Amino acid sequence: MSVPEGFSILDITGTFTMNKTLSDDTDEVLRLQGVGWAKRRVISYATITLYIKHYKDDEGIEHVDIDQKLTGGIPGTTENRTLIWKERHNEDHLFGPVIGKSRRVKVEELGEEEWLKTGWSEDTIEHGVIQAYAESDTAKSGTTWIANQTWGVEVLNGERRYIRHLHFTGPGGEDIRAKLVYDYYGPN
Repeated sequence: MSVPEGFSILDITGTFTMNKTLSDDTDEVLRLQGVGWAKRRVISYATITLYIKHYKDDEGIEHVDIDQKLTGGIPGTTENRTLIWKERHNEDHLFGPVIGKSRRVKVEELGEEEWLKTGWSEDTIEHGVIQAYAESDTAKSGTTWIANQTWGVEVLNGERRYIRHLHFTGPGGEDIRAKLVYDYYGPN
């Protein structure tokens, strides 16, 4: 389902489910991140729901807090992102030790990453995408991967949708690009 009139990257607050028909398959990404076969099977059948709260604190700093829930018995994750491009360490039950950072950024500042820069709506380009960068904490996890994402609004099949572009680099240099498309289900 498309996002409502007036929805923009300036406030992505809402409830979303991943549209697995429109999204690219992420099984290989999960495998390369060290997620086992059984969990990947459950995830492939599960409904993934995001409960997003996007706000500015008293200092005017943007925050995006996400509670992710999955059906099928796998616990969800919580992401509390502060858009200041500062590294933060997190112990994720699915991906293990992770180092991440997030920011709002104009697409022209993303360098050579065409996949992360293209396809966005005019208002997303005007206001900047949200970039969410994460990598394995190799010293603690023993594996190496990078997940670089941009989030925004894109017109897909004539509908404005909340979408994420993922550029993933695996431990053996695997290079995967995926589009994650979400259906909007209303405010939180």
